[in-house]
Amino acid sequence: MLFDKKAKKKETKPKETLSEAILGIAAVLVSGLFIITFIIQAFEIPSSSMEDTLLIGDHVFVDRLSAAPRSNYIAWLLAYREIKRGEIAVFISPAQPDLHLVKRIVGVPGDRIHLEHGDLYVNGVKQTGSYIKHISPGGNPYRDEFPSISGANLSDVKYDWPIVMHEHTVNGELVVPDGFYFGMGDNRDISLDSRYWGFIPKENLIGRPLFIYWSFDTPRDQYDKTAWSDRIAFIFHVAIHFFDQTRWSRMFHPVH
Repeated sequence: MLFDKKAKKKETKPKETLSEAILGIAAVLVSGLFIITFIIQAFEIPSSSMEDTLLIGDHVFVDRLSAAPRSNYIAWLLAYREIKRGEIAVFISPAQPDLHLVKRIVGVPGDRIHLEHGDLYVNGVKQTGSYIKHISPGGNPYRDEFPSISGANLSDVKYDWPIVMHEHTVNGELVVPDGFYFGMGDNRDISLDSRYWGFIPKENLIGRPLFIYWSFDTPRDQYDKTAWSDRIAFIFHVAIHFFDQTRWSRMFHPVH
């Protein structure tokens, strides 16, 4: 039997039309938008309040999904769980709604909080940890003897916080109410945290930092500069020094 080469024609893959290409690109963009809106979000650390856990110039991915408000309709699908004491959280500032903050949650609803000589006590137990940093102990009675305001300078304190604080102080300890949290920076002596602006509403929580995906050695005053010329100059600085000033040892470092 003779094999006819012409009998089997080579099959050609149909070319993708313009409309199909546009739909493909749109699907990728929508998927990416969904991920960065509801699942993970990138944040940049602009201050030293969380040193040495998080440094100025650290870029982190934040898990938005597990901290999202529980929904009765899809609770079985979402891996929601409450923020726990000791975890780091990103949230909307109670004092500035346009500002995102990152602090360690040191008090959950029902906890009793006070500080003695700068040391934090929760429910009567002194809190210790290698992440706690003190750079200028003493000299600030409000910061170090919280919630006492005797002889304190309240210039950095949110105007209505002393009143709210007084309402929730029992026997010299601040009691965290239901639906709220108390956050502090790991760099305790310089952090403007719940001691200064109050409780963190549960609905203000955005998520938990997962890991550092990039870290660049950034000047401490870089995020205080608002001029466009300074910002553009820093972009060029990053481009020139990307390899020698990237903190490679912090890449993919988990945040905890």
